[in-house]
Amino acid sequence: MKKQDATLQAVDTTSVPSKDIQLTPITTECESGVKELTKSENLTEQLIELIVSGEYQAGSKISEPELARSFSVSRGPLREAIMRVEALGLVERVPHVGARIVELSQEKLIEIYAVREALEGMAARLACINITDKEIDALQDLLEQHQCHIEQVDGASYFHQQGDFDFHYRIIKASRNTKLISLLCDELYHLLRMYRFQSPRKHSRPTTALSEHIHILAAIRERDGELAELLMRRHIMRSRQLIENQLTDDVKK
Repeated sequence: MKKQDATLQAVDTTSVPSKDIQLTPITTECESGVKELTKSENLTEQLIELIVSGEYQAGSKISEPELARSFSVSRGPLREAIMRVEALGLVERVPHVGARIVELSQEKLIEIYAVREALEGMAARLACINITDKEIDALQDLLEQHQCHIEQVDGASYFHQQGDFDFHYRIIKASRNTKLISLLCDELYHLLRMYRFQSPRKHSRPTTALSEHIHILAAIRERDGELAELLMRRHIMRSRQLIENQLTDDVKK
């Protein structure tokens, strides 16, 4: 699945997602030298964004006939798209219920972050070996954009768009390890985006996180794999601890 470049867009987190999905009919685009997306691939992209953004609520049942009518497509491409979204962990099959949007419990998120801590630490270490100077400069530009964005919105939306994950995503790609890339960029990427879009703002720590990103990049620029891995693991561990603290607070209530 083709990944789109990150955009720094603020998200209105005050709006309440509706159970009624407003879907747009499928349109295919053709870029020079790029193969035209099939209906199934286009459907997959649209379904991902609807789920991640909360337009299609967690726990909601998926109605194939309704989606087929809304998208003006046959059941074949739709089923293929749903299977692809299911492979990304955004849809689950429930006995006697059928396909529904996954619900991210805090316990499950803690497990995901524990996996991220280990694997992204490894990716940062490998990136020190394989990343190009051009990619490092691009990461520097990205963090400067993030700095400006945080100042403009007072940090409110840094974690409610793809900017934060684009930093991690680029480092993972720079590891040049296909297995790591598959695990982190395909299987976990959109689940984490879903959580960031829909989680309370109190879980975010934009200024601190950006500072940690800057230090991670500095270690990568120095090609210090040991330090880059340590800083990345600590960075993700702190995010996991925020979730654990929230879980503890909820139990006490």
